[in-house]
Amino acid sequence: MRMRRIGLLLIGGALVATSGCATSEEWATWRANPSHFASGSHMGFSVRNREGTQPRVTRQDIATAREQSWWGKPITVSQEQILER
Repeated sequence: MRMRRIGLLLIGGALVATSGCATSEEWATWRANPSHFASGSHMGFSVRNREGTQPRVTRQDIATAREQSWWGKPITVSQEQILER
């Protein structure tokens, strides 16, 4: 009986851990890419521009994203918001 409870807890935990809060589109993105980020630059950009914060995008970020084919949720800013440095 005790082993059965432990087994059910493990299965339930695994289901919760794998289902999370990701949408089907987010899961498709995860499956299509071999890693979480395309590069260290991609990771730095994502950490710097977390949801709920004011986006900080430079022209170099845009060029690097194109060169490295970054994926994920796009950050949209107007031309006036793009930083020169």
